[in-house]
This record gives sequence, C-alpha cells and structure tokens, in this order.
Amino acid sequence: MKNRFFVLLMFFLLQEAAFGQTRAESFPRLQPGPRALEFFNARDRNRNYSWTDLAEISLWASAEDAAASHLEQISAAADAIKKSPQLPSGGKEKAEFILEYMHKNLLKSYSLNQTRIDTLLSNGRYNCVSSAVLYMILCMSAGIEASGVMTRDHALASVRINGEDIDVETTNPHGFDPGSRREFHDDFGKLTGFAYVPARNYRDRQAISSIELVSLIIHNRIAEHESRSRFAEAIPLAVDRAALLSGSAPAAGAADDSNIFEDARHDLLNRLFNYGAFLLRSGREEECLRWAAHAAPVYPDEKRWQEFTFAAVNNRLQKYVKANNFAEARNFLEGQKPLLSSANYAQLDALLLDTELLAGANRIRGVQEGDALISAIEEARRGRRIDDKRASELLTFAVQKTAAALCAAPGRDWLAAINYIENAISRFGASRELEQALGTYRGNRAADFHNRFAAAWNRKNFDEAERILNEGLAEFPTHRQLLADRETINKNR
Repeated sequence: MKNRFFVLLMFFLLQEAAFGQTRAESFPRLQPGPRALEFFNARDRNRNYSWTDLAEISLWASAEDAAASHLEQISAAADAIKKSPQLPSGGKEKAEFILEYMHKNLLKSYSLNQTRIDTLLSNGRYNCVSSAVLYMILCMSAGIEASGVMTRDHALASVRINGEDIDVETTNPHGFDPGSRREFHDDFGKLTGFAYVPARNYRDRQAISSIELVSLIIHNRIAEHESRSRFAEAIPLAVDRAALLSGSAPAAGAADDSNIFEDARHDLLNRLFNYGAFLLRSGREEECLRWAAHAAPVYPDEKRWQEFTFAAVNNRLQKYVKANNFAEARNFLEGQKPLLSSANYAQLDALLLDTELLAGANRIRGVQEGDALISAIEEARRGRRIDDKRASELLTFAVQKTAAALCAAPGRDWLAAINYIENAISRFGASRELEQALGTYRGNRAADFHNRFAAAWNRKNFDEAERILNEGLAEFPTHRQLLADRETINKNR
C-alpha cells in the first residue's frame, strides 16, 4: 500500500503567533512609505492632481531616489511647449503638437520594459507606459484634460477636447487619434503624402484616471521584480501603490473579470502570497508561518491565509513523515492547531493519523503489534478521525501483515495465520482480500499435510503417514491431493 500523505504546494497565510517571536525585521516592509502617504494626501477635494504633482509622483514611482534634475527637465519641457511659436491654438492641434514635440526632443528609442520616467529623461528610452505618462503630464501643463486607457497588454493616453475623448498612441509620433488621416510635409513645407497610424481594435479596453496611469509605472516595476524571483522587493512597491491609490479612483474597485485595472489592495495581497509561495517552494515552512503571522494581521484575508497555513503545515509534516519522526510531526501539528481552522486541522490530523497507522502496519512483526494497531484503528474510527472505508482498508492490511508474520520462516504456523484471519472476519466482516489470504493459508496448510505424509510414506513409516493424512483430512475433507493420498494408502494395504 502506498503512503497516502501528499505534498501540497499552494501559496497563502495566517495570523499572529506561530514560531515564537515574529522576526519582522527580516521581512519586507508592510507599512506605506511616508512619500506614498504624502502623495495620497496631495489630491484636491475632487481627488485630482495637478500636473506638477503628477510629475513628482511619476518620478517617485520610477525610483524613490530620482534626481531633482529630472523634475526640472519636465518643467523645462512644459515651459518650452508653452513658449513655442509653433504651438497651435486649437485643442486637437495643440495635443498633437505635444506628441510630436516629445518624439523630436525627448523620446529616442522604444524599449518594451522601460517604464520609468527618470530613465526616459536620461537616455530617451521609453515604452507605452512611460511615454503615455509623460505625454499626459505635458498635456495637462498646457491646459488639456488628459488621462489614460489600458488593455490587457497595453497602455495609451487619452485627451478630452470639446467633450470628445481622443486616443493617443504615444509610442508613435503620428499616434494622435489613431486611424485618422493626416497630411505629411517635408522640411520646406511641401506636401509629400500622408502619415497614417491605423486604429487598433482594443479588447478589454478600460479608461483609467491620471493617478492610475502613473501607478502603472510601479505595477510594471513589480512585475519585473517578480519575473526575476525578487518577490521580497516587489512587496514594498505594492504597499506604496496600494496606499497611493487607496479610494482615489472609480476604476480601482473590486477585482473581477471585467475590470482590467485590478484593485490595488487585491494586487498587494497577490504579492504577499507570491512571496509566501516562494518561501514555500524553497522548503522554508517555518519562515512561511512567521511571514504569515507578520503579514496576515496587517492585510487580512481569512480564506487565502488559511490555505497558505494549511500548505505550510502540511509540507512541514511531510518532512517529518519522510524522516519517520511521527512523534515530532504530531507535536508540530498540535502546536499549529490555534492557527488552523477546525476543518483544516481535522484534514491534516486525518492525513497524519492515516500515515501513522499505515507506517505502524508496515512495522508489524507479531500478534502483539498487530492487535495494538487494530485497536488504534478501531479507536480512530470510533472518534471519526478516519472514515469507515479507510478504517476497513487499514484493518485488512493490518490483519494481513499480522497473519504473514505468524507464518513467517522458520515456524510456518499456517494454522495460527488461519485462525487469526478467521477471528478478524468474525469481528470486522469478510473482504475479498481476507478471503483470498485465508484461501492461500489453507492451501499452504493442506500442502504441508501432504508433504509430511509423503515424507513419512517414503521412509516406509506407514502408520505415521496414515496418522498425518487422517489429521489433514479431518481439517480438509474435500482437498483433492489429500484424497489422492488416501487412495495411495488404500491401494497398498
């Protein structure tokens, strides 16, 4: 029979107290940084930010130690746009001019994962998020209402002009209002053709606020950390992002399939559990439980923390079981009982008990051990710690192991094994396995009578041979071989 104790690799947590003192200093920061709280409080009464606020926040989101010179660069670009003699007066033309200005003066080369504003300003490398954020800020500095749009795998800017929302693909110098046709002139003003950026049919499109667009910088940094298994480094970023977005925008609601912009707190919980999963996969179950005790009271989620606790405790029990340290496994499980739901404790208790009983059955070497284990199985069934079906399976196995021990070499006490199985059947009922074992031992005992008869007969000790045969036929009156032996005696009388 196989060991039914299984390994669960899941990622979730619990509540305070597990392994002595919580070593909070060894875990990632769970409280928002002061600047995250400062920026959250910087909103006006309508929960809006000024363009200078967003510029500062976008640099902080890119790197907490972003240089002050980068903020000066943004201010200088905003000032240059306002003072440019080529700046159109019309809203659409002005928004398009800002996009072209960025590509001529700030954006140099597209880089898929370059989401940071400070890096964009340093070397001109950008992606959809960083270019959309900077474009939004510059538009707002010029008095144009701007926000963001996101899909499952893309971000772009949106401007609102004369009541019309217009998409802007900021990664393309001709990305203003994708799908519209525009004339293209050479440097001398001569019409040479048309520039055209096709409209994209975005699936799962969602409008997001200005601060949510900026927060995608942090979101992408988190994703980069986790892609490199730096789960601990992702958590403080997620904490700050959740604080920044706390109650700030209608799009940041409950997470569901229709909401692409996942609730920041739910996203933070995922980061906490991913870090826990990393610890669990690394075989650091005690650290998992300390992490849970540290984090769960701050960010509670009863179901998910319970699932994680169950997995961590289960995996640690598995290690004890593999080392045959059942006493330590039992002590460990009892120590974690306050952290587990009653259902989860009962499940782990049943799994460990099952494993203990099965291991005990495999150690049976005689009747005393067999009887003790059968009593333990019966007690577990009466206490409903194992179900009737599993109890019957274990009882059958224990009876088989005890019977096998009784007829092991050198004694070969087939009769003791037969009696033991018959007694078990009378107590617990018949099963196919016990009936088969009983048939095997009866066949072996009958064969033993035949062999002893044949040995005595060959020694010409005919009286002894007949006595043995009579004893065998008394026990097995219809056995073919013994009946054939009787014919042998009758023919030679």
